[in-house]
Amino acid sequence: MTLIEWREEFCTGVPGVDYEHQQLIKEINSIYTLIDDQADKEDIIDSLGDIYGSISAHFALEEQMMEKHKYDHFKEHQADHERLLDEIRDITEELESTTELNENKFKQQLNDWFQLHFSTHDSRLHGLAHLVDHEPVCETTMKTMIRKAKNAFLRKSG
Repeated sequence: MTLIEWREEFCTGVPGVDYEHQQLIKEINSIYTLIDDQADKEDIIDSLGDIYGSISAHFALEEQMMEKHKYDHFKEHQADHERLLDEIRDITEELESTTELNENKFKQQLNDWFQLHFSTHDSRLHGLAHLVDHEPVCETTMKTMIRKAKNAFLRKSG
């Protein structure tokens, strides 16, 4: 079951940011599938590590872009990124400590986690034409950033 579907209202107008958001939705939905398939808790935690790695790298690139273009809401957007990283850690730690997963509550937490930031901070990026020329990052660099962030996250939360 897919709980989050890409909608046009999610578009920021920055192709690289929109692509990364679409990938994040796929990662969240893959966790929903793991839960529906009664996967092992460790597999779900590993997938949360994937999300943490991806979103951490995404935030770093998004912040570089905003800083370079002197985005006027940069500091509050950056603070919200930190809050979101803390929340995914909290969600993971709660899962690690539970003996019985409340599937609906867990799925709702992930859904809310994605949607709240997008509907507030990322929606402000929409229409900022000067951010559209965001430089693409090579795939190898992105994968390295994701792997490092995931490994650090899993060591910290494990």
